[in-house]
Amino acid sequence: MQHRFRHLPGASLAYVGIGSNLAHPRRHVARAIAEMARLPRTRVAAVSPNYLSAPLGANGPQPDYVNAVAALVTSLAAPALLKRMRAIEKRHGRPPTEQRLRNAARTLDLDLLLFGHRRLRHRQLTLPHPRMHQRAFVLRPLLDIAPAAVIPGRGAARRWLRRVHGQRIARTRRHIRL
Repeated sequence: MQHRFRHLPGASLAYVGIGSNLAHPRRHVARAIAEMARLPRTRVAAVSPNYLSAPLGANGPQPDYVNAVAALVTSLAAPALLKRMRAIEKRHGRPPTEQRLRNAARTLDLDLLLFGHRRLRHRQLTLPHPRMHQRAFVLRPLLDIAPAAVIPGRGAARRWLRRVHGQRIARTRRHIRL
């Protein structure tokens, strides 16, 4: 995979969690992947199958989520990639962070899960994503495209998947063939 992206100097492998449970979720997921593929100095290296999952921590009833994980090879810095991801969310109708309710239903949620082996704790960005090891809807699709994935500071992602086996998640179809 890496030789294909040699033209990206200083490239890092990043994993992005993608989720939607409003207004045609499969379409939002597919379109977000297509938009990430058009980011500067970035290529989509792999995309997991889609999964349906039950909302976690919801403050009332809401529809199931469609989730996936994309592997990006990028020479953007992590904060720059996050900024571009927020712009994609905004184009899909997601309100700014300060106006969001935690765990509310959403048209699109993009989470920067891993960025190489970096560990970072900043007000705007924490790497690895601080709750990824607690979420089947992140771990299952991540392991589909990166079976040997390691969460820095926590170890093998596969080990954590066993601990969330009670969370409802099922593979589903893609809306648009990628």
